[in-house]
Amino acid sequence: MDRSLVCTPAKDRDPFGEMKIFGGSASGGLARAICRHLGVSLAKSETKIFSEGNIFVRVLENVRGRDVFIVQGTEQPVNDNLMELLFWIDAFKRASATQVTAVIPFFSYAKGDKKDEPRVSIRARVIADALEAVGADRVLTMDLHSPQIQGFFKIPVDHLYAGPVLTAYFRKQHIPNLVVAAPDVGFAKTAQRYADLMKAPLIIGNKTRPDHEERAEILDVIGDVRGKNVLIVDDFTISGGTLIEMAHACKSRGAKDIYACVSHGVFSKGSATKVSASPIKELVLTDTIGKWPEPLAENCRRISVSRLFAEAIISIHQRESVSRLFDTEVEPELIEECADDEPEPPVWAR
Repeated sequence: MDRSLVCTPAKDRDPFGEMKIFGGSASGGLARAICRHLGVSLAKSETKIFSEGNIFVRVLENVRGRDVFIVQGTEQPVNDNLMELLFWIDAFKRASATQVTAVIPFFSYAKGDKKDEPRVSIRARVIADALEAVGADRVLTMDLHSPQIQGFFKIPVDHLYAGPVLTAYFRKQHIPNLVVAAPDVGFAKTAQRYADLMKAPLIIGNKTRPDHEERAEILDVIGDVRGKNVLIVDDFTISGGTLIEMAHACKSRGAKDIYACVSHGVFSKGSATKVSASPIKELVLTDTIGKWPEPLAENCRRISVSRLFAEAIISIHQRESVSRLFDTEVEPELIEECADDEPEPPVWAR
């Protein structure tokens, strides 16, 4: 057959190019879950790490003229995952993709958003410049530690919030006499949105941290927790230290059960033991991160934000508004708990 005579009828063509979703080695499980919601197959790709540490990526499908989404977080190992993301974007652009959206569930360098000490780098700005330099057309992410990072980009950034999903999970628990707690003033504005969704009052912790290495200390709690059940909310946790300190502060002031939730459970080595031994009855996190240096603590539970990412991706692909997903109440019946089994790992060459 003469292939030059075969074409797709104009009425059957996607005016924005066929959508292709790829998963990097950091976020393969979340990418598969997103594809299940969208009813599409995860596009084929390959990642290798050679013996000297070099990262190699290869696109195994035709992406010319396609609308490409690459799902790749920047959790541990942070720099390897970041470099892999940059290589993916470069590969898609060189393969003539129409648009490349970097779906970054967890933006690791978001804490480096300002020059608050002499002679330091504004790391988040460097990452933004790097993503633009390799050709990213837009970014889709969730719960940036500093929302103003969106202003570092010259390309569109769609910023999703896990709050509606996390609060839906706890609304399903029907916890009586509940108050929502922000561990510090910096998170109070976001915590107020959680409190509004839970229809509960807000209390705030007065936190101090002497330097980068010292653990956080809760000096005081603004608000009444005596006889109340407390839900501590935050955007991420690395060691669990801030959540645990806030839990102890609430307990010492007469609180009953302590719950906590975070968008991103980063969890460094040794955190599981501390979280298990803490007053926190249940710590809920999302699947923006899926790999840790050790198993999660027994009182940790994971719920999926894949449906939210899927809705955002289809909205971007169809050139529709994404803002409708911000702070919209999620039906508790739609909450999905993550399975314990890990997805198949990527191809590694050592």
